[in-house]
Amino acid sequence: MEQYIIKGGNPLVGEVDINGAKNAALGILAAAIMTDSTVLIENLPDVNDINVMLEAMSQIGVKVERVTSHAALISSKGINGVSVDYEYIKKIRASYYLLGALLGKYKEAEVPLPGGCNIGSRPIDLHLKGFRALGAEVSIRNGSICAKAEHLHGAHIFLDTVSVGATINIMMAACMAEGRTIIENAAREPHVVDVANFLSSMGANIRGAGTDVIRIRGVERLHSTEYSIIPDQIEAGTYMFAAAATHGDVLVKNLIPKHMEAISAKLIEMGCQVDTFDNAIRISCKGRLNGTNVKTLPYPGYPTDMQPQISVALSMAQGTSIVTESIFENRFKYMDELARMGAMVKVEGNTAIITGVDALTGARISAPDLRAGAALVLAGLAAEGITVIDDISYIQRGYENFDGKLRELGAQIERISTEKEAQKFRLKVS
Repeated sequence: MEQYIIKGGNPLVGEVDINGAKNAALGILAAAIMTDSTVLIENLPDVNDINVMLEAMSQIGVKVERVTSHAALISSKGINGVSVDYEYIKKIRASYYLLGALLGKYKEAEVPLPGGCNIGSRPIDLHLKGFRALGAEVSIRNGSICAKAEHLHGAHIFLDTVSVGATINIMMAACMAEGRTIIENAAREPHVVDVANFLSSMGANIRGAGTDVIRIRGVERLHSTEYSIIPDQIEAGTYMFAAAATHGDVLVKNLIPKHMEAISAKLIEMGCQVDTFDNAIRISCKGRLNGTNVKTLPYPGYPTDMQPQISVALSMAQGTSIVTESIFENRFKYMDELARMGAMVKVEGNTAIITGVDALTGARISAPDLRAGAALVLAGLAAEGITVIDDISYIQRGYENFDGKLRELGAQIERISTEKEAQKFRLKVS
């Protein structure tokens, strides 16, 4: 089993390039099967979730050609089924996007109930409500969601709560339905907009993506396209907080500053210097950080996927900070691991009370999920001594070459799989 071993205490300094957005890529890959023509998708992140999604698509007959590690040609002309294998689906939650894509194109889909990180309840009732409104019969049988329709028709759909997954899934199903669909209380996240832009580049008629009302007029068919995925907002934010936690100076390149505004605002509140350029942000942090309060919210609010990273930084900030998680109810599991490193944290329901300490200390810890795992790497980079992180497969689901990029910024971190490699690292850094 692979681990990260880290010698903390080095400020991160230098430049880092951001890859394509994993969450956008998963929706776009699913949408690519909605045309019989070949689609070229560029700026794909080379991470485990993307590779699993491509394998799941190949299993139903989609032809996938990896042109490079960051580009793929997709052709669904030879698709031979609408039932997706559980072995793939159990690994990633976003596989449920194949529901909307298959239902929209073939009017039928069977996809196992999804897996992914255990960060709390993520019900799919809004997805099913949307499919039913479009005219599909939907049931859950033998652990799978089964959706079927003679034909799909437009509908006026109000989402009870803001849901990125439901917005994308309903949008895909509706873009080839007869007539007009309106989705109200739609999610506004950047990757919702990116999936809508991709569908539009194939000929879909979608208006309002990025607002809380999306209007879709169905078309008969979609055509080929070439499309480049937006930069990953969460990967960028993770490196921004890596600079903050280690009192470093990092230029984060190939991002969209507009997407980073909530994150940048919190870093400024915490005392960092944040300089914004056309497609880059520089973070410079000198001296101890200031504590602050933060509440996760749907975009354009502070992202839930950036909650563990800011909490790690706040664990070493002056004073007491309060972090409120309003999206997922089980997202503070990593706090026990952080406490093992000397953090003073107390979790009450959906709120964490964090009293900053002068320094964290290295420990043997475990990554409980993707974003918390990345945040614990930041804790290790800032801590005194050696930190070993288990279960890094979670982190590899969403961060490409994480340890390599951190080493380029001056971090002392290695990916290891044996005690001999751990001893070799300790000798090298001692």
